[in-house]
Amino acid sequence: MAQSRPAESAHVPKQPPPLWRDRDYLYWWTGNGLSALGTSMSTLAFPLLVLHLTGSATQAGLVTVLHMIGRLATLAIGGVLADRVNRRAILCLAPLAQALSMGAVALLVYQGDPSIAVIGALALAGGLADGLRNAVSMPVLRRIVPKEQVAAATAQSMGRDMVAQLVGAPLGGLLYAMGRWIPFLFDALSFLFVTLGSVLIRRPLGPDRHADDPPRPGLATELRDGLRMIKRSDYLVFTMVWGALLNVVAEGFILLFVVLVQHRGGGPAAVGTATSLAVAGGVLGAVVGPWLMGRLGARRVLLLSAWVFVASFAAAVAVPGPWQTGLVVMVAMVAMVPMNVVIESYEVRLVPDEYQGRVAALSRFFVQGLQWIGPLAAGVLADAAGVEGAVLVLTGAMALLAVALHTSRRRLTVLDLPLAEVRELDPPPAARPLPEPVA
Repeated sequence: MAQSRPAESAHVPKQPPPLWRDRDYLYWWTGNGLSALGTSMSTLAFPLLVLHLTGSATQAGLVTVLHMIGRLATLAIGGVLADRVNRRAILCLAPLAQALSMGAVALLVYQGDPSIAVIGALALAGGLADGLRNAVSMPVLRRIVPKEQVAAATAQSMGRDMVAQLVGAPLGGLLYAMGRWIPFLFDALSFLFVTLGSVLIRRPLGPDRHADDPPRPGLATELRDGLRMIKRSDYLVFTMVWGALLNVVAEGFILLFVVLVQHRGGGPAAVGTATSLAVAGGVLGAVVGPWLMGRLGARRVLLLSAWVFVASFAAAVAVPGPWQTGLVVMVAMVAMVPMNVVIESYEVRLVPDEYQGRVAALSRFFVQGLQWIGPLAAGVLADAAGVEGAVLVLTGAMALLAVALHTSRRRLTVLDLPLAEVRELDPPPAARPLPEPVA
């Protein structure tokens, strides 16, 4: 019996090396991390600049909205392009366009007080390029990372972006005080590192092409094929709708979080401290997310995260002071990141490579296209029922979303499988190549 052990051990699958030893992954992770840092700085600097130029909070918000509109305008079409043209080219050229738009802002601000119309146009241009880059990011990550490590890579990217936000906001304020043009120049330079990292990646990023491939259909047809791929999976349909509703509730709570801190006597410093606690919770959630998936399973992690989110909403009403509110939201963020890791990781594993761009972009378009409803509805609720009353309404909405996870068990059966064992979906029937005629 003892002699059979070596033979048995030979069948144990070899674990892939840690992601931090993968040079391609490091190029991707570092370039995008520096870009996230620069973006967090310019996100703070843009409204400060517009307020300096016009004194209008409405116009400051309009610049942010223009960037969001630009991103949504190209997100879906970018998903189609990611499945039909060279992804490396998109990943190199889109950040270059972002670098040019931010560099132009920096130059104009350095030369004097620029026109608000020009600033808005450059923000829109940066958003258009950002939509293309976002559309290709998920298919590229799938090519770089082994399937067993998709969850870990997703969590690490979320944690990286949380750290960038935590560091970038105060650093952006400091650099803006030194010179209003400096944060925009830093952001412009940060985009160049995305292009550099993309050039240095050695793996082919797809999409794969063969000499005997049939001609590609039109963009509208390929976009419809992406929608048909989503419809083939109960999981993808459910998580897209559920995630969009979750995003509406979460965005509303973010607004009420700031109002709650101020309502309880906290000034700008207290808001900043409470926000830092919340971001730190997101970083912690990125660390524990893959660990929880390995020990509890994806379904339990999703359910646990949703109910912790509900409890955090309710606790935010009960705690008395600003810093306690920050701690409560910190717990909510610890739960939020593992929830996103589960949803995104299983989507990546289910969708074939040739559909990755379209499915990921359509999902993000739907989720981001509805998120504006959250702050608007939360503001109306706060005016009508008070801040605490509005938070309680959102708590009830979040509880309904958590209950939906229990009542939709059949749609989430894929979560009972380990991530590495998830089988890819078959393409829609009309998208399959026609059989060769029999001679």
